[in-house]
Amino acid sequence: MKKLVLAVIDSLKPEMLDRAIAEGRAPALAELVKRGTYVRDCVSSFPSVTPVAAASIATGVGPDGHAIPSMNWYHRGEERYVEYGSSFQATRTFGIVRSLYDTVYNLNLAHLSQASPTVFERLEDRGLRAAGTTYLIYRGRTRHEPEVDGVYSRVARAAQFRHATWGPTELFYADLFASRRTDCRSTLGMPGQRDQHTGCVCAHMVEEDLADFILCSLPDNDTYSHRRGPFAQVTSIAVADRALERIMHVAGGPDRFLEDHAVVVMSDHSQTAVERVLDLREAMDEDWRVLLPEDPVPEDAEVAVSPTARFGMVYVLDPDVRARVAPRIARRLIDLEGVDLVARRDGDEAIVASGRGELRFAPGGDLRDVRGGAWSIEGDPATLELTTRDGHITGDAYPLALERVWAALDCSEMGDVLISAKPGYELVDWGGASHIGGGSHGSLHRGDSLGALILCGVEASAPAPEQWMLRDVTPMICDHFSIPS
Repeated sequence: MKKLVLAVIDSLKPEMLDRAIAEGRAPALAELVKRGTYVRDCVSSFPSVTPVAAASIATGVGPDGHAIPSMNWYHRGEERYVEYGSSFQATRTFGIVRSLYDTVYNLNLAHLSQASPTVFERLEDRGLRAAGTTYLIYRGRTRHEPEVDGVYSRVARAAQFRHATWGPTELFYADLFASRRTDCRSTLGMPGQRDQHTGCVCAHMVEEDLADFILCSLPDNDTYSHRRGPFAQVTSIAVADRALERIMHVAGGPDRFLEDHAVVVMSDHSQTAVERVLDLREAMDEDWRVLLPEDPVPEDAEVAVSPTARFGMVYVLDPDVRARVAPRIARRLIDLEGVDLVARRDGDEAIVASGRGELRFAPGGDLRDVRGGAWSIEGDPATLELTTRDGHITGDAYPLALERVWAALDCSEMGDVLISAKPGYELVDWGGASHIGGGSHGSLHRGDSLGALILCGVEASAPAPEQWMLRDVTPMICDHFSIPS
């Protein structure tokens, strides 16, 4: 049985990977594509934002199973916003220590559903050695104390990162946690430093044979694409490729490395260009009192709003009026410039509205999607640009739209009304920041949702799905190691 490396290149756009390979800028990825299977349309989560996607990759379930709703969300139980780092400005708005604490500790140990074991937990429960670099989802079976040596560790302790956590056997997380000494440093996970840190750490683990499974996180492509735009990714893909090349090099090159290792390389989502912004808080403030991050009179607030890149949510705070107010909010938002889709639950059904019409749907029924899911629909299929024929339902503009919207609305922490932005639009976050002139993601649209997937040397007994999704990866990894998923 081969060891396995899962490399997640954040926001990797298939068209840009093709270009990087064609221009000779990604030789390691080119070698994996040549030797393996290359899927150009692996479907992301909805919303297609990193915390939700990372949780789906690591657990093999959607947001209805792992309970991570977005980058910014309202915690009904604690009556506060949770912010995982939409931008530095948003982090500062909610309190830097509070936001970082939520991201580093609470995301894994409190917010991620305990009913959905991670790939690290599944493998370690079978006696396999699991490892991971700085990745939003890292929960495992091994207790790790925070680092105590070095200038960055002192900075982390000053910012209250003094508590142990639970991760895989080998955990290297942004100079905060390191299961063993290496010469690798990440400058506290600063953008531009993370890919080289991952390459350094993973090369060390491969050279010393420390793990059977390594999750190799390569996030700098996302930051670069946010700033420069999705069609500038060739440069940042080349950086990620060098990290993979470094890992192969310590094993003696691609041939020797692939004798002992299977490799999965994947996107968590893609990105599209941002040309204009919309302000969800401002739109809601016209008719409802919006809860502020540090609200002096929170009891007067009627709604909480959570803008996250090209996706947004509205929570109705009073449960007694939720059923009456949510439809009013949905009608208000569908007329807002830049809003493409509005979705909400109505009992056992989901309702999606767009400028093309309205559609109700629910699981079960006579229509089958491309993955075999059964659905009943009522209303106008053009709402989601769906086509129904001979008992099958398909749609290219919004991949696997019914399954993804349902999983989002069925998430216990999701808002009451969800919006997906039109191509070219992004929601301003709570810090007033946007990526106008660059790239972003989060919507249901194919431009944000279709990512790359490369499979090389993976031994799986189950047949490949007709349409790949993020949540197929962990079951495939478990199958590779002969673990029931």
